[in-house]
Amino acid sequence: MFCLYDGCMTPQNRFIGREKELDALERFHANSKSGFIPIYGRRRVGKSEMILQFLQNKRSVYFLGKKANPLLQIREFLKEASLSLGLPLIENQNISNWKDALNIVVENSGPEKIVLALDEFQWIAHEEPGILSYLQELWDLNWSRGNKLTLILCGSYIGFMERDVLGSQSPLFGRRTGQMLIQPFNYLDSAKFHPDYGHQDSAKTYFICGGIPLYLNLFRCNKSIEQNIKEQFLDEYAPLYAEPNYLLREELREVENFESILFALANKTSRRKELAASTGIDSRALDYYLRSLLGLGYIEKMSPLSPAASKKHPLYRLKDPLLRFWFRFVYPNESYLRQFGPEKTFKERISSHLPAYYGICFEDLCRKALPNLLAREGVEVGCKLGSYWDQNIQLDIIALRDDQFVEIGECKWQSKSDSANTIEKQMVQKIAHYPNPEQQTIRMHYFSKSAMSSTPNLIVHNLKELYSL
Repeated sequence: MFCLYDGCMTPQNRFIGREKELDALERFHANSKSGFIPIYGRRRVGKSEMILQFLQNKRSVYFLGKKANPLLQIREFLKEASLSLGLPLIENQNISNWKDALNIVVENSGPEKIVLALDEFQWIAHEEPGILSYLQELWDLNWSRGNKLTLILCGSYIGFMERDVLGSQSPLFGRRTGQMLIQPFNYLDSAKFHPDYGHQDSAKTYFICGGIPLYLNLFRCNKSIEQNIKEQFLDEYAPLYAEPNYLLREELREVENFESILFALANKTSRRKELAASTGIDSRALDYYLRSLLGLGYIEKMSPLSPAASKKHPLYRLKDPLLRFWFRFVYPNESYLRQFGPEKTFKERISSHLPAYYGICFEDLCRKALPNLLAREGVEVGCKLGSYWDQNIQLDIIALRDDQFVEIGECKWQSKSDSANTIEKQMVQKIAHYPNPEQQTIRMHYFSKSAMSSTPNLIVHNLKELYSL
């Protein structure tokens, strides 16, 4: 489970968040029929911990797939099933294929409904591609006809799960009774890992760790953000010092090219042509690398958002906060770090750049907070979130509401001496260039780290307000 380290007031071994997801799993399992629920999301997001939490006090089999010979995995699976279900005879069965192994476990599990959770399913399928068809046959002919099983297939490669498990060409297409894309925690849930932090330190931690439980757990409440950075990123024996290397090598080949792309994106959001030029990767080969990183959820493709904006020539952006921080501050300073150590590296190479870096990250936090701010007003409509840029202007936050209103926001992490009236005038000048052919109503927002009064036409939000939603 997600344990908070000493120095935080939260009790040890407390599982944080995922209440909505766990409630949904309980409903699926309580259904009068068998259920099939694919669960997927990027690595380290806490899928496995959530599943293990759900499995507590349930008759279940949990198996973690790996890069190993199918026969070895089948033997391990049968051993786990025999121990979990109390069926010692299963372990010694002479079975050499996944279809028979899965079938014998379910058929001999007894009258009580069981949960069968196959984690890191992409590795099981990689070693035995036929398992998808085996599952289809077993589901269609046996499992779906009764109330014997809740089947969970969990994977960390988003592209694989969406294509090979959920996609229209998958043998399992149309058979799911539910699905879950597990996202990183939002900034409010992430703050629960460090209840002793003030709002600024909670935000900074989120800017660095994102909403990934494993990373949040490593930051200690009784240490400053600066100390945590030095201890968790800049110590060569620390867990986050080489974390991106492990992440990439677990999923990808030709890691050096992926690192070049991520380093380029950590320093500047780029178009495809610019990426090809800065990395030296042929533009035709670049598509493969970008698709892989998109499939893992590490980068995202963005287009300027407006009622009249074109989706041509999108920008690519490093989406994952920890990768963005690591490739911005650790990767380019590894030689300096080895020579001069954490203290000097932080002081000479990192410290002075952090305020500007936090400012860029603050835009993401404010963009994610805007729907909650609207909901507090009683605005219960959907909206598309993004930003806008062209050769004339750049606007940090755009929300196209389904009721034809447009919310436009600007963000400033570092203190700014301008008054709200001055900021309002500057925003009005910029918004005059925003493409709005149907003249939809525009409301202006300004997000600041510090408190500031609103004006009749400019809604001002501060960090304290964002953490009080």
